[in-house]
Amino acid sequence: MLKPLGDRVVLKFEAEKEQTVGGFVLAANHKETTQLGTVVAVSETGIRTLTGDIVSPNVTVGDKVLVEAGAGLEVKDDDETFVILREADILAIVE
Repeated sequence: MLKPLGDRVVLKFEAEKEQTVGGFVLAANHKETTQLGTVVAVSETGIRTLTGDIVSPNVTVGDKVLVEAGAGLEVKDDDETFVILREADILAIVE
């Protein structure tokens, strides 16, 4: 499993097959500008401020979060695809 460093978070997006009611598959450029993902790993340390204080992460494993589409770095671990991004790239926690 991936272990992020600094203020980074590992997300898993569920692959959505986008179809209309009639069964047509939508084009790739029809994607929304945000994506919903699940946090699978969070850095243990957090980020250090200019004064040297450490700010711990605001998200925890299992949180559903909203991020901009295309944010982060896509990586493969075994057969699964994950996205590593900075916590600052997370727009919201979905409750």
